[in-house]
Order: sequence, then C-alpha cells, then structure tokens
Amino acid sequence: MMTDGEQVAAGLRAAVPFVRTLGLEFLEIGPDPAEDAAGALRAVVRLPDAEAIHNHVAGPHAGAIFTLGETASGAVVMAAVGHLLDRAVPLTVRAEIAYRKLSLGPVTATAWLHRPVAEIEAELAVGGRPRLETPVRIATADGVVRAEMTLVWALRLN
Repeated sequence: MMTDGEQVAAGLRAAVPFVRTLGLEFLEIGPDPAEDAAGALRAVVRLPDAEAIHNHVAGPHAGAIFTLGETASGAVVMAAVGHLLDRAVPLTVRAEIAYRKLSLGPVTATAWLHRPVAEIEAELAVGGRPRLETPVRIATADGVVRAEMTLVWALRLN
C-alpha cells in the first residue's frame, strides 16, 4: 500500500514549517514511470528562486539546497510508509551531500526509493527497524546536476 502523493505533500507542508518558509513545491510523488522495478517510487520537489534564500554568490544557500533534497527524500519515504505511521515513525539516520556546481535560479530535487513496500512492512512486522536508502539528484532547469545526496531513514516502532 502507498500513501497518496497529494496527501503526502499536504502533510509535509502542515508538519514541517520550513517547507512553507522555503516555498517548496511538490511536483510529483508516486510510482516512478521510468523504472521497471515493481514498487519503485519517485518524488520531485522544486525550490523556487528567491533572493531571501540566496548565498553570497547569488545562488540558493547550501542549507536550502540540502533542505530541498531532504524534503524530496522525506516525501518518497512518506509515500511508501505513511500508512504505517500508527506503528512507526521515519527518522533520518544519515545524510551525505556532494555539491557539484553552483546553482542559479530554481532547482529541482528528485528522490527515489527502490525498496518494495511489502518488504518494509514484513521487516517491521517482526519487530525490525527497516532502513530506507534514498538517492537524490538536484538539478537546475537546464537539467544540469548541481548536487547529489543519499539519505538513509530508519523506521522506529512507536
């Protein structure tokens, strides 16, 4: 079972004030149309260009880019396990980011989750603490990758 993308976006906007502060836009949350693997999910989130989030070289601040990537990652995780929130809470346990090129203008983060939801549910059912690794690619409107991230989430039983 998967949680509806609109529901995920609304939940993140309500629960995470910084998402609203940055004006993050949820463009897509759901099955990855480019993947043949059953259960592959994707989330696409956009950070609009705004002077208030610029750094000293007129691009989005590194912290804003990190938050964009983490939000896309969180959206894909919530799409996969949002229906399990009565039993477990997802927590980020590790994050790595590599800033590749200066970003100017709006940037878009695309996050993926390739672990089948049924496998996650089965591990949780036996008292396990499933880990979910989500690669994230952050690019400008011209498609040039500006940063890459990997976040690992763990599901902690309530």
